[in-house]
Amino acid sequence: MPDIYFKSVPFSKEDVTLALESGVDGIITEAEHVEGVRSLALCDVRAEADMPSVGLGSKAEEESIASRIAGGERLVLAQGWEIIPVENLLAQPAVAGKLAVEVASLDEARLAAGVLECGVPVVVVLPEALASLKNIVSELKLSQGTLTLDKATITEVKTVGLGHRVCVDTLTLMERGQGMLVGNSSAFTFLTHAETEHNEYVAARPFRINAGGVHAYAVMPGDKTCYVGELRSGDEVLIVDKDGRTSLATIGRIKTEVRPMLMITAQMETPEGTRTGSVFLQNAETIRLVRPDGTPVSVVALRPGDEVICRADVAGRHFGMRIQENIREI
Repeated sequence: MPDIYFKSVPFSKEDVTLALESGVDGIITEAEHVEGVRSLALCDVRAEADMPSVGLGSKAEEESIASRIAGGERLVLAQGWEIIPVENLLAQPAVAGKLAVEVASLDEARLAAGVLECGVPVVVVLPEALASLKNIVSELKLSQGTLTLDKATITEVKTVGLGHRVCVDTLTLMERGQGMLVGNSSAFTFLTHAETEHNEYVAARPFRINAGGVHAYAVMPGDKTCYVGELRSGDEVLIVDKDGRTSLATIGRIKTEVRPMLMITAQMETPEGTRTGSVFLQNAETIRLVRPDGTPVSVVALRPGDEVICRADVAGRHFGMRIQENIREI
């Protein structure tokens, strides 16, 4: 995930205000405006002279830029940079984590974020891209790519008594079709829907995902997992929609309470054969999984033969990190 700076040169207070509201990590502007911008929000503010733009049009300039960045200078490749020289710079360890490039559109920002798959670590958005800035920040900072999801068939729904369940309240208002991937095994997780739906007894709470038992795995950003019971305020969680598109949300509050629970079991056909997985969720009408068409379905309405969206993965995690090990979770 790159750091995103907005370059306000010449200075515009209106542009800077919009950039800060959009969630940029920093502002570059003329030296005389640095302190004023610092008073507006807590972020990195740099004078243009401290992060100067430099052209990259030849091998000699590429080598000079690499040497200067390795020597501690913070340089920004001026708009018009090309992929191959940027790849050459990113391939050098002394440069890779410090390279910055200017972009003037969402397409250029996407290009910068995808160079050598890892992307450029710093993207500097020019004023001509101001209208696209919110989309640039959202896509580069929040989007986590796409996961492969598939349909699974419910085989059993049974009551299992009381248990501690966790509500994950986020700083994000989610939409229909969005939720978190949760399951008893990291190898088989269920798309557990946010509380976006109204009914006559309970108001919608689209910031909340009732994520199930404290022991369950939640699929997290960066190809990691975490026990639901270990999530805390300020953590970032992975939000997934019905098509597998992912984004980040920050946890505002965790609520752990004793509630009646259901054990839901399902099967999925994969290239390796039939997979079985399960999840414990609260026995309440407001708790929902997701049908293959993206509509939420209450857990109390599930019956054997119903289809829901799940994710199959390879078992094997140590402190949330993927490992190669022969593990069987049942």
